[in-house]
Amino acid sequence: MFTDSHCHLNFPELVSQLDAIRAAMAQAQVSRALCISTTLEEFPDVHKLALDHDNFWATAGVHPDNEGVQEPSLDDLLCLGSLPRVVGIGETGLDYYRLNGRSEADMHWQRERFRTHIRAARRLAKPLVIHTRQAAADTLAILREEREDGSTGSAGGVFHCFTESLDVAQQALDLGFYISFSGILTFKSAQNLRDVAAMVPLDRLLIETDSPYLAPMPHRGKTNNPSFVPFVAAQLAQIKQMPVQDMAALTSHNFDQLFKGVLA
Repeated sequence: MFTDSHCHLNFPELVSQLDAIRAAMAQAQVSRALCISTTLEEFPDVHKLALDHDNFWATAGVHPDNEGVQEPSLDDLLCLGSLPRVVGIGETGLDYYRLNGRSEADMHWQRERFRTHIRAARRLAKPLVIHTRQAAADTLAILREEREDGSTGSAGGVFHCFTESLDVAQQALDLGFYISFSGILTFKSAQNLRDVAAMVPLDRLLIETDSPYLAPMPHRGKTNNPSFVPFVAAQLAQIKQMPVQDMAALTSHNFDQLFKGVLA
């Protein structure tokens, strides 16, 4: 029924509780989850989750904020992205939140890493899973420069855990991307984000937990897991004035559409 389009089940606090989490998912009618890679070093663990469980899938990528890890080459991403049950490239993008005394100009390594992921996604014809934090202008500019504009040959993808402005959302939609909302949507302080969600067309919406982070209300502050994604769906259903069951079906259908041809 519900699909968690972004989670990190390989992280220690979740993988150690995997059987209990899977039971909780079943009880909450969360039928599927996409397990996201953030380093090449952890990819084998992420991939194993997808190989071992027929309702999990995986991505291949290196998070923009990860330093001191193996830098992904185009060949690395093409190889990993071609493996069974790997359906997307990422999580990738730009993150200028922790500059640690550097300037945005100094983050050229992030921008090159992002371009490598985009080129791999286009070669593989698999969607991008994009993270952007305090870097929306550069994220959008690089997507346009790399011809990720919805035209023929575009990989497409999703802006995950969306927290940006209405204008950024519209630009992402104009480039052909989906918008995914996390538990942040349920926070009392997130009215601006709910206004963004009200604008996003029904056929471009996804839901996620980004677990173990960002547990939705009423579980805020707890360790998040995919069984909590119905709370995100319920908030989104309220915004769109539709039954939560319809929102579950809609966002699961959108997940199928985004990863059309690569889910197996």
